[in-house]
Amino acid sequence: MIITLTANPSLDRTIVLEDALRPGEVQSASEGREDAGGKGINVARVIAAAGADARAILPLADDDPFASALRAAGLRSEAVPIAGRARSNLTITDPAGTTTKLNLPGAELSREERSAIVRTVVEATAEARWLVLAGSLPPGAGDGFYVDVISAVRAAHGDRAPLVAVDTSGPALTAVVNDAAPDLIKPNDEELAELAGVAISDGDLAHAVLPVARELVPTKVRAALVTLGAAGAVLVTSAGAWSGRPPRIRVVSTVGAGDSSLAGYLLAEAAGGTPEDCLRSAIRYGAAAASLQGTQAPHPGDLPAGDVPVDRIL
Repeated sequence: MIITLTANPSLDRTIVLEDALRPGEVQSASEGREDAGGKGINVARVIAAAGADARAILPLADDDPFASALRAAGLRSEAVPIAGRARSNLTITDPAGTTTKLNLPGAELSREERSAIVRTVVEATAEARWLVLAGSLPPGAGDGFYVDVISAVRAAHGDRAPLVAVDTSGPALTAVVNDAAPDLIKPNDEELAELAGVAISDGDLAHAVLPVARELVPTKVRAALVTLGAAGAVLVTSAGAWSGRPPRIRVVSTVGAGDSSLAGYLLAEAAGGTPEDCLRSAIRYGAAAASLQGTQAPHPGDLPAGDVPVDRIL
C-alpha cells in the first residue's frame, strides 16, 4: 500500500484559452474543468488508476464542497476534520501548452488539527510500503510539519516503518532534508537549485543537476528524482545516477506532471523495478500527464508509446 498525505488540498479549476493569455484583456475560453487536487491526491489518483493500492489522507471539513470533487475522483481517502475550507487553485492554459497558475494559501490548521493529522497518518501507515508527503504546507502548519510526521511514523513503527517520499519545496523541503533523512525527494531543477542555494545552468540540465543532487545523496537523502520538464529526469541514488529523456508528445498542460512522475516511480519501485525501470516509468507517466487537460490522472492506457532512453551518467 502507498499512503499519501496532502496537507493543503485544492479544488483545481482549469481554463483553456483559445489564444495566448493577454493580461488585462477579456478573452474567450474554449473549455474548463474542476478536479480534486493537491500533490498527494494527484499521486494517489495515478497509483489507483494503475490498479495499485493507494490511500489519500487530507484535512477536510465535513461540509466542504471539495468533498464532492473528491468523491467524483473515486479515490480511497480518509479525511481529518478541520474547521477551515480547502483552497481553490486556478490554472490557465493556452493552445501552445503555456501554463499560468494562481494558488491560494489554504485553510489555517490549529495545533489540535495538526496533531490529528499526524495520528491519522501514523495509524494508516502500519502496513504501508511508502508514505508520500506531497505539496505545500497550509498556514499554521509550520515549516517542520513534514519532519514531525516522519518522526512520528518512524517512532511508532520502528523497523517496519514505510519508506518516505517527499515532494515539496522551499523551507518545508529544506527542513525535511536537514532533519528527517527521507528515502526519496522529488524536486524539479528550480526547487533543487533553491534547496542547495546554487545556480543551475540552462544547458545540459541532466549533467548540471547531477553534482548538486550528489551533495545530498546519500548523506541527507537516500535518493533524488529530479524532474526536468521537456528535458526528462535524473535519478540519483547511492549506487549511481541515471538520466532519461521523454518521448515526443503534444503538451497540453504541465499541471500535475511532476506528481504523475513520482507516482510512476513508486509504481515501478513497488513492482521490484531497477533504477532504470523506475526512472523510465517516472518519465513516461509525467509525459502522459502533460498531454492531458487539467489535473487528470493518467491511466496506463494514456502512457505514450515512444521510447524513453535511459543512460547511466555516474
